[in-house]
Amino acid sequence: MWIFAVGQLGWSTLSGIISAWFVTFYLPVESDITQGGAIQYIVPGLVIGGFLTVLGLVTALSRVFDAVTDPLIASLSDRSKNKRGRRIPFMQYAAIPLAVVTVLLFCAPVQSISGWNIVWISIFIVLFYLFMTMYCTPYNALISEFGKTQDDRMFISTAISLTYFVGTLLAYTPFVFAGLMRQSVGFAWSYRICFIILAAISAVCMLIPTFFLNEKEFVDTVPSNANMFKSLAATFKNGDFRTFVCSDIMYWVGLTLFQTGLPFFVKVSMNIDESFTMYFLGGMTVLSAAFYPIVSKLVKKFGKKKLTIAGFLGLALAYVIATLIGVLGTAENPGLLGIGAIPGVVFGVLICVIAAFPMALLGIIPQSIVADVAEADGVEKGENREGMFFAARTFAMKFGQSLAMILFTSLAIIGTTQNANSNDITASTLGMTIVGIVAVAFCIFGAVILIFYNEKKVMKTIAKTEQAPIAETAEATEVSEESGEAQ
Repeated sequence: MWIFAVGQLGWSTLSGIISAWFVTFYLPVESDITQGGAIQYIVPGLVIGGFLTVLGLVTALSRVFDAVTDPLIASLSDRSKNKRGRRIPFMQYAAIPLAVVTVLLFCAPVQSISGWNIVWISIFIVLFYLFMTMYCTPYNALISEFGKTQDDRMFISTAISLTYFVGTLLAYTPFVFAGLMRQSVGFAWSYRICFIILAAISAVCMLIPTFFLNEKEFVDTVPSNANMFKSLAATFKNGDFRTFVCSDIMYWVGLTLFQTGLPFFVKVSMNIDESFTMYFLGGMTVLSAAFYPIVSKLVKKFGKKKLTIAGFLGLALAYVIATLIGVLGTAENPGLLGIGAIPGVVFGVLICVIAAFPMALLGIIPQSIVADVAEADGVEKGENREGMFFAARTFAMKFGQSLAMILFTSLAIIGTTQNANSNDITASTLGMTIVGIVAVAFCIFGAVILIFYNEKKVMKTIAKTEQAPIAETAEATEVSEESGEAQ
């Protein structure tokens, strides 16, 4: 299971590079250009309809392509009859191309603003999402296939959540190392060198499960015969899965609003140095990881549904604190009411402490719930479509993240004037307060929707299959004993 989890360390690092650096690299702020030597490769500013950047349009279109490939790759994987298994071959073929494409995405050919750079970025961002889907969709499907019991599924979910955190932290290391190299190699290559090293590490990590795990030793499933459209339709016919997906979209909107907004809560609402963003994120990650060992124990006592709802409400509470920063104010920023008595750092620490446990719950349990639903559906339908279930969950994640980005860029600038020719989002205290309120609302909606998830029915269906081998063994033993007595 730990060998399997290493694969997530690889792809989460590459995903983190895109999330953390894609916009920073291609839409550098004025200080990076004048002081750091950054190059503008594409037209900056909100030049598409007055509310969207060129990079934003390219990213949006690539996400449309990504939405199509998710169910396509899932269907191909579910239907695969490869002798080595349905999942491992896809992962092996995708690992190295994914690492290479990640680096090439940051190697635009023209060292100035050019249409060729837009073409280059458009091609490689599409290829990035294609190879990411080729690796991640089969990989996630193995969670339920490798996890034969509840304990196994929880252990895998915990392990991959930990490696996801580590991978994400690795993706942020250029904050330190790129700065050290910038004087000698320049702005662009200071990042590219970091990305090349991280991509090489990621490729090795992604390949480790494909060489050291024999899928056929762990998985004995019947390939699906349904085509992509029938398989996708059958997946969404599952009422419990529909409920979970709707709740999951709420979670990803709320989480992305917070993750995207945290630097702005620090800079604008708290009015303290943005370097505290890293301290808060790092502290919250470490504290959240400290809670991981007890999550499995709590699941056995309270069940996954109750704990996930608790996670939603806990995250909502953290967002309430973030919202109050702008209303009550800090010692550095008087806020909307002009009180401003508590230092901004105190608010930041409080948010991290409150959010850590909910992040642990929501980082582990939802993956396990999808595995449960996929397993139960396979028992009822006699057809294994784990890939499609996890592809649909991935689509919910991407939809929620995209919706959150649209909401954030629209809400954060309320109360201020946006310079259409600048790459800097000019957020306001009022705008960030509204972002916090919206994030709270989405978390509460997610908790309410999940109430309708029928966990008892799903677990009862799974329990039948987990008890079946025991019953068969007992029956075989009884027959053997009777035969011995007869002889």
